[in-house]
Amino acid sequence: MALTTFNTGLSGLARRALGLTSALVFALGASVHAGNAAAREIDTAKGTITIQGTPQRVVTLSENALDTALALGVKPVGAVATRGSDTFSDYLKDKAGKPAIVGTAREVNLEAVFALQPDLILASPSIAPDIYAKLSMLAPTIVPKAAPTDDWRKTVDLYAQALDREAELQQGYEALDKRIGELKARLKPDQTVSVVRWNPQGPIVMSSRIFVGQLLHALGLRTTELSGGLGEKPHSDVLSLENLGKIDADWLFVAALNPQGQETLDAARKQPAFERLGAVRNQHVFTVDGQVWTSGTGLLAADVMLDDIEATLLR
Repeated sequence: MALTTFNTGLSGLARRALGLTSALVFALGASVHAGNAAAREIDTAKGTITIQGTPQRVVTLSENALDTALALGVKPVGAVATRGSDTFSDYLKDKAGKPAIVGTAREVNLEAVFALQPDLILASPSIAPDIYAKLSMLAPTIVPKAAPTDDWRKTVDLYAQALDREAELQQGYEALDKRIGELKARLKPDQTVSVVRWNPQGPIVMSSRIFVGQLLHALGLRTTELSGGLGEKPHSDVLSLENLGKIDADWLFVAALNPQGQETLDAARKQPAFERLGAVRNQHVFTVDGQVWTSGTGLLAADVMLDDIEATLLR
């Protein structure tokens, strides 16, 4: 049986807070079934973590982590529900099987994670320090350094290294890059695309620097001035109907995460401000899955987005 070592960085108080029950679960769950994998050092936001062996019981605590694991042939035993849902994204369900739901991206259910006895936890950069402290006593917990506006492949690379699936990831990148190149060659260059998520409070524009914007730019498409001027923010503040013109582009992709957002969008479609948009007048506005277009990141999400772009811009 291979050994797994990791850097906890816990204070004595945090260790005592976890209690004897968690320590017992850790003793049961921390081992990793041996593969032929060499020990590998993972450079995380919480320090260097050394993993030896191939993880067998993986828990993912972000949409990105679940997408990456599934794309690389790993079925997690637990995952968090995606934004706007009580389960994970529809586009992942066929591959995921039935992993246990262990909370949401914003609130992890520690007891549910402990019960699964994971030997690897893939977390998000936004994980709370106290939650990390407890999870890292249970199993190696990988927290990426990269921000949402950094190159999306940095976080995927890190997860693949922890999963011992780097060769599979390289194959996935090659297939994705080939498809992007072929689709780019067929698209009219310099077209503008706006990606908007419609919340119950109104529309927000997704940044050109997050995953969806990076994918659009790789295709030779341009994003709006508002989308490109958000700095480190993943999306804009809610726009009023009076400022709706800021979302306009040659093509408009509109998403909602929940029924309430869809109801608000349906109401907005009846407003004169919406009807005046050039994309609407040219019949270049399309509804897309918000769980993919505004929350998803990874190889599988990219395939869905490319399907949508091919079906609309090349129709």
